[in-house]
Amino acid sequence: MKKIIGAFLPLSLFVMITANQSCSDAPQQADANAKDSLIRLITLAPGHFHAALVQKYMYDNVSPDVHVYAPEGQELQSHLALINQYNTRAENPASWNEKLYTGPDFFDKMLSEKAGNVVVIAGNNKEKTDYIKKSVDAGLNVLADKPMAIDAAGFNKLKEAFASAEKNKVLLYDIMTERFEINSILQRAFSQMPELFGTLEKGTPEDPSVIKESVHHFYKQVSGKPLVRPAWYMDVNQEGNGIVDVTTHMVDIIQWSCFPEQTLDYQQDIALHSAKRWATELTPSQFKQITQLDAYPDFLQKDVKDSTLHVYANGEINYALKGVNAKVVVIWNFQAPEGTGDTHFSMMRGTKASLFIRQGKEQQYKPTLYIEPAKNTDVAAFEKTLQSGLSTIHQKYPGVEVKKYNKGWEVIIPQQYKVGHEEHFAEVTKNFLQYLEKGNMPAWEVPNMIAKYYTTTQALEKSMAK
Repeated sequence: MKKIIGAFLPLSLFVMITANQSCSDAPQQADANAKDSLIRLITLAPGHFHAALVQKYMYDNVSPDVHVYAPEGQELQSHLALINQYNTRAENPASWNEKLYTGPDFFDKMLSEKAGNVVVIAGNNKEKTDYIKKSVDAGLNVLADKPMAIDAAGFNKLKEAFASAEKNKVLLYDIMTERFEINSILQRAFSQMPELFGTLEKGTPEDPSVIKESVHHFYKQVSGKPLVRPAWYMDVNQEGNGIVDVTTHMVDIIQWSCFPEQTLDYQQDIALHSAKRWATELTPSQFKQITQLDAYPDFLQKDVKDSTLHVYANGEINYALKGVNAKVVVIWNFQAPEGTGDTHFSMMRGTKASLFIRQGKEQQYKPTLYIEPAKNTDVAAFEKTLQSGLSTIHQKYPGVEVKKYNKGWEVIIPQQYKVGHEEHFAEVTKNFLQYLEKGNMPAWEVPNMIAKYYTTTQALEKSMAK
């Protein structure tokens, strides 16, 4: 039987949901036939706010009715509150109609009812890979938040899931938002101009030619409000170590930028040099601020030393991809200093120029792309080549310009291209919907997802072997 947790919901949201209770538990056959052409979303156990961000906006050919299968509790309430916020905003409100099932058998119920054809999974990573595998086994498409696997066993199950998806003719895809960040897009575009960038250098393990570094924060604002994280987010057995979590984005961008639209073989193209992990220390008051809980739950006691929680959220991976040496680093702090936020650093070094994305104090904590020519370069000739390259950029991104500074050129990007991280979820979803419409993805996507999760999970193995 469907359950509604009305006592914990805003009145407007409670009315919206209870209006659906005249529906039978299983989808009406006539209704399903009438909506065969529509994408129908299922949200499974939305323990992470990324699940709601998929629904920040409406999409063509996607039904407004979304079936949610989840356990009762604060995580579900937070998800529904965000959906309600999107439905009731003054400008461009959404019109999602959430239909809940909260029985203890919520996952089995989802598989048996098949109330939709796309499962959105963003939550506890301990269960995620199993959810993914059983969903595609049941013939459901899956759009999953990263990471889709957090250890070597999960990687093996994920490979099985991709094989099952192919057999059942459904799509399995992860949400890679960074591919839609304009600085990353332009860094990739400039790196594909041999007359400007040259060729990507191989580098060495000690001096890699590609670097991605990311700094994140446990306490932050989402959609204008303080984010409340579940306590399991600080448990590496449930969320995963940082070396297999945020690094997923960075490994993906390295593959996507350095070898665009090329199929990678994880058994041949990846050589792992070294990996390490370390803890972020959180005080009891900081933990309460993040989770709104007064005490550490029992499953976190293993990580508590002298009342301080040690969260292994930080990691570094040094590896080679098709002979190109790369380094990724992820760091988690408690809270960003006033006026700042999550930060990103990226470098690609070519034989003729290097491309940097910096996001520090000098950039007012806004990501900024720079082009710096190699030493002993004829600056006048390089600038002429750069201007020629801009004409190519203008075909898709008119208005992008460059400004000279002491080391090279800063890329000036018009504001209309600088959409925020939350908006990137809609762009990923639209991309996935196009794949669904065509019935397939580019040939390189699945092998490259496998290569990505091999890199992160093997790095974890290496970091824990010391």
